[in-house]
This record gives sequence, structure tokens and C-alpha cells, in this order.
Amino acid sequence: MEKTVKIGLLGCGTVGGGVIIVLNENKEEIAKKAGCKIEVKTVLVRDKNKLKPEIEKYNIGYTDNLDDILNDPEISIVVELIGRVHPAKEYIEAALNHGKHVVTANKDVLADYGKALFTLAAEKKADFQFEGAVGGGIPIIRPLRSCLAANKISSLMGIINGTTNYMLTRMTEDGLSYGDALAEAQAKGYAESDPTADVEGIDAARKIAVLASLAFNTPLTLKDVHVEGIDNIEACDIEYARDLGYVVKLLGVAKNDPENGITANVYPVMLPKNHPLASVNDVYNAIYVNGDAVGDAMFMGRGAGRMPTASAVCSDIIDVSRNILFNACGRVNSNLFEKKKMCPPDKEMANCYFRLLVTERPGVLAAIASTFAAQQMSIASVIQKNVMDNGTSAELVIITNKVSKLSLDLSLRTLQVLPVVKKVCSVMRVEDPKL
Repeated sequence: MEKTVKIGLLGCGTVGGGVIIVLNENKEEIAKKAGCKIEVKTVLVRDKNKLKPEIEKYNIGYTDNLDDILNDPEISIVVELIGRVHPAKEYIEAALNHGKHVVTANKDVLADYGKALFTLAAEKKADFQFEGAVGGGIPIIRPLRSCLAANKISSLMGIINGTTNYMLTRMTEDGLSYGDALAEAQAKGYAESDPTADVEGIDAARKIAVLASLAFNTPLTLKDVHVEGIDNIEACDIEYARDLGYVVKLLGVAKNDPENGITANVYPVMLPKNHPLASVNDVYNAIYVNGDAVGDAMFMGRGAGRMPTASAVCSDIIDVSRNILFNACGRVNSNLFEKKKMCPPDKEMANCYFRLLVTERPGVLAAIASTFAAQQMSIASVIQKNVMDNGTSAELVIITNKVSKLSLDLSLRTLQVLPVVKKVCSVMRVEDPKL
């Protein structure tokens, strides 16, 4: 227990402060589990005149010069928690090039530059850990890299954005409109004043790019992910889903079809009420994985927040410290050796839900069915829900049999100009093994 592993912390914001608290308040328990003492020696701060309370409370050194950390031979691990892509990516590269091990929770950097950083870490024989980047306090990165390494992962899908899950929960349980649910999420601090990254699915897309890369051992970036958000979901879609036996969730979905290739998507999905993900509500996250040996496994917990994410970051720090102690660094790599093909849009299949506002007159359904048939689409069920506008308009809710993404896109273009269709109100995928 004589050895002390010293940390250089880049950033002392919400999560950084949490890391300092956990490492200091639990230091005796952590030392027993790690086999050595772990100490934050220096924190990189933006303004030395505005120190966070955690730095002063625990008497931690600080600097506004990155070189003070990079050139300190006592610092073995650099923990990057400044967020965003730049200069975080450059700071991580600099740390690795200076012989430091790196821990980060930065999904943005990993989604864009993961492969390059994994390769650099392998070249330097350095540990590069990032459990906190996806799922907050949920252990999912390490299981994919280690616990499930013997499996061929065929699919993973998950609720990986707490803001949208909270909003959809409120819309489902209390009938809130999209606007009211968003306003409430902002008031509670679950959504930013600019919620674009959450509600348009961008945050979830970065996370699914990271997870799919690890699960399928191939480099994926944000550009490889098809993204749709929840900003077009209305309260009636939630209601109709309930009537049909489904729950609406925003999911990250990645699949590896050995014949056709990989798909990576973020979009609203209608799930059967008995699906394990259907009951994951509020700000909780969950990731559902299928492997050839393990079968189905689900990981669930708080997907964000100061202390859950700090917990994940500290777990990485402990893991790296153990490797330093036993001279075992670089033993788990993520080089993403294989470059696998992406599935073409004519091979990516799913059942779909349509809500259409149509003219109320004979022949409407026949015209829509003809449009679908032209794209090799067939209808599994159709329900007329509401007649409105003095009997001149009606809502049609349609569930299709499996349709390719290409056919879906082409049919949407036709529906949008079809004279009997006034508006394509909503389109969602349906993940139901019974269809």
C-alpha cells in the first residue's frame, strides 16, 4: 500500500468535481480495492481566480497550463473531463504522447476520433478508458470490451438519453404534450435551454456510434448513424401506441447482419409493452444486448448526472491504477481491427407505423395501399382514428409489414404529394418480433 498513483484532472466542472469528491471521501475503501493510494495531484482550471470548492476543500494543486500536468513525472493518469471535441481531442493526444494513461467521459471525441485515439494508445502501450462516456453510471463499456468479449454480438439497442426518456415518460403517463414535457424537463434541469442535441437524437447517436464500434469491432463515427428525434411525436401517437399494445421510446439501435452489414440508427420506436426496455422510465437509461453465447442481457441505471458519471470515471481510474501497480497496462485494447460494410438501404428492414391525415372519401385507402404496393410494402393493420374538419378529414393509423429503408423513403416522398393525403403526421419503427 506504499505506492500512490497520482492523477492530473483536466476540468473541474460538474463531473470533475464529483470525481474529486469520490476519490477523497472514499479514499480508504478505494485504496484497499485498488491495492494502492490514488491521489488527484493537479487540476487544470480555466481561471485560477475562480476555483471550485472541491479544489480548496481537499487542498489540491491547480494550474491553467496543460504542460504543468503533461511534464510532471509523478502524474501517471490524465483524466479528461472538459467536454466537447476541441481542444479535448488534442489534450488526450498530448497526454498519450507524453506517456500518460488516459481516462475520459467524452462521447463527442470518441464518436469522431475513437479509432485514431485507440490506435495511438496501443502504440504507446497506454491504457485508454472511457466507461463514463456512455450510460453515466451504468457499466456497459467494460462489459463490451471484456465480459462479453467471447460473444459475437448481433444487436444492441438502448435508451441512452435521459432527457428524451423523461419527456416520453411524462407524455405516456400523464398525457403531456411534447412542448409541455420539454418545458418541464428544462425546469427540472434535465434538458438544456437549447435541447437540440437531446430531442433531435444527436446525443444518442454519438453514444450508439461508440457502443456499436465496440460491439462489432469496427470503426463507426457519427456520420454512420441515421438520426431521427422525437420533435415530431405528438400526444396522440403515444395514445395510439398504447391502444395497439406498444410504448414509444427513443432508442439507439445497432445490428450486425453477417450477410448484409451493419446498421446504426437513432429513432423513435414502438416497443411491445412486455419488452424489458418498455418499463425503463424517467431519466433512467438501459442497454439491451444480444450475443450468441450470453443470449439477451440488459444493463440499466442512471444514465447521467454528477455522481453516477463520476462513479464510472473513478472505476476507470481504479482499473488503470491496478494495471500500473502490476505492470499490466495496455492489456485491453480497442483497435477496431475490422472494417465491416454498412447495410445498404434496400436491405435494412423494419415494420413501420404511419399516422396520416387524409381526405375523408371513398378510395383513400386504396390509393395509399397502391402507393405502398409500388414500393413492395404491405399493410399489416389499419385503423381510422378520428374524423375532423366537419367530416372532410380523418386520421389513419397504419402498421406495415417489414419494409426496407429505401422503400420507406420512396413511399414517404409519394405520400407527401398524393392528393388524398393532407399530411404525413408521424412515422415510427416498430420493434415487435410477433409482426
